[in-house]
Amino acid sequence: MMAKDKPGLIRRVFGWLSALGRLVRSLFNILFLVVFVVMLIVLFGGTVKPLPERAFLRVAPSGQLVEQLTYTNPLAQIMQQRSAAPPETLLSDLVEAIDHAAGDPRITGLSLELDYFLGGGITKANELAAALNRFKAAKKSVIASGSNLTQEQYYLASFADEIHLNPMGAVALTGYGAYQPYFKDALDKLKVNFHVFKVGEFKDAVEPFTRNSMSQASRMQTSLWLTALWQSYRRNVEHNRGLTPKSIDQFISDMPDNLAQAQGDTAKLAMAHDLVDHISTRAELMTRLQKLAGTDPEDEHNYQNIDYREYLFHKHLREERRADTDKVGLIVARGAIHDGEQVEGDIGGQTLAKIIRKAGDDDEIKALVLRVDSPGGSAFASEVIRGEIARVQAAGKPVVVSMSSVAASGGYWIAANADQIWAAPTTLTGSIGVFGLVPTFEKSLDALGITTDGIGTSPLAGIYRLDRPMSAEAERIIQLNVEHIYRKFLQLVSQARELPVAELDAIAQGRVFTGTKAKSHGLVDNIGLLKDALDAAAGLAGLEQYDTKEVGRDLNFQERLARQLVYFTGLSPILRRDAASGDDGGLMQRTLRWLEDTPLVRRNDPANIYLECLECRWY
Repeated sequence: MMAKDKPGLIRRVFGWLSALGRLVRSLFNILFLVVFVVMLIVLFGGTVKPLPERAFLRVAPSGQLVEQLTYTNPLAQIMQQRSAAPPETLLSDLVEAIDHAAGDPRITGLSLELDYFLGGGITKANELAAALNRFKAAKKSVIASGSNLTQEQYYLASFADEIHLNPMGAVALTGYGAYQPYFKDALDKLKVNFHVFKVGEFKDAVEPFTRNSMSQASRMQTSLWLTALWQSYRRNVEHNRGLTPKSIDQFISDMPDNLAQAQGDTAKLAMAHDLVDHISTRAELMTRLQKLAGTDPEDEHNYQNIDYREYLFHKHLREERRADTDKVGLIVARGAIHDGEQVEGDIGGQTLAKIIRKAGDDDEIKALVLRVDSPGGSAFASEVIRGEIARVQAAGKPVVVSMSSVAASGGYWIAANADQIWAAPTTLTGSIGVFGLVPTFEKSLDALGITTDGIGTSPLAGIYRLDRPMSAEAERIIQLNVEHIYRKFLQLVSQARELPVAELDAIAQGRVFTGTKAKSHGLVDNIGLLKDALDAAAGLAGLEQYDTKEVGRDLNFQERLARQLVYFTGLSPILRRDAASGDDGGLMQRTLRWLEDTPLVRRNDPANIYLECLECRWY
């Protein structure tokens, strides 16, 4: 029997060849990695300077300020040359570096350089501003500078001890506006037939497809939260700069006359209205920084400084992981919510559920904080995520939600059941409403001479084909489903927040609230920053001391390798979206961004039903 079962010669030869091939591939991969690492060390190993005895921390954020970096292909991330101005800056990195530097005697001050910063919303800016205030509380100065200070750049600069503006520069304050393109006439010309299903008088995400202008309901609710955000901006700037109340509004409204008095000199105008402290050329700014921080011994034309990324590199090298300390898990949920698997920059229902499950199964983690920065998306995926949060809670671990710039619609759905919900005053949340949007192209095809015909076994056969008119049966089915999801939304929020359904329905209807207003309606528990939510989670778990443990998607080998190499060499991330030079609010760019994120593009809810606040994503 043994001889009979023994493989034949040909099978043994192919088996040896297969084993040899695997061995050769493994050896080649190892050799490639060794050569690659050596090459990177040779090329980039000298870029991280040793920590000086005394220096300024250089903080020069670029691109958008984000809670989570958008995923990029690991090979592209390594092979691309270093970017002078990456399109995204991680908020937590800035806060960590500034907070650590506040207690580091080697760091004597901070240079906030804003030329490449594109914004990210007032809520994230306030998280960074709080770190700047803690740094100043340690009796260390913050010097801000910019060639031209945009509205978002100036907001951060206002928290500095000194603001330096280039003589050719300006402080470009305009106030907030919410504008978006409307496509009804264009769609009529293209003969695209949009079928709209919604619940919620203020659920205006569908309006660009059905109208040529903003509805009165949409105009009313948008005005409320937009005004609240601008009031927060204005009050903080006026407080920081010691200006009289409403002087910022006066500065903007009188801009033509003010600029005429300054003979068209925008830098002189900013100085005259106490918006900046110094008008400084680059040479003059450098002289000031050298006076405060000292001259770089390796470059007499530079001031003594260390970049915040290099500073973090040194910090992490010296950190010792305390295995005996309990952990509060931190998960970031950033982006639109989609069904299935997604990488960083978007939220996948299955992906985020797996991350939450991993944190729930980690015995080291005693409580969990979900940091939400999402306008919503797929109703199905939102429920998948909420269900996994409920499972973790049922296992005895408290879950706290910390809302970033936006946690609306589906972003609120996944937050509703948390043991506590924390929001910033300027968070946009609520938007408790549901919509469905299905285009059909029968008229477009007919204009081209294309028709569709056939036969089915029932009246419902083929009702979801986009090349045929939508039947009354299909419209009724989708509308009933939308109404069902809205009732479910109300019920889960009612139970979680202990609000009567009728009372909740009266304030819901798709309305968007600021964090402060949401708290007054009982939709959130507390107003505070991420650190407040982490402390609250630790308190719910009975922890007097804790460390934060970030929990994310499991990376494959190539991704882990790329991350380590990027970290080791100090490479800047090369991310999916290019940084835009100049104003990020141009009509064409914003229109393309809006179109990219509409329910028609990259949306995959199984029932085409969405919980989303499209206008929220820009603030």
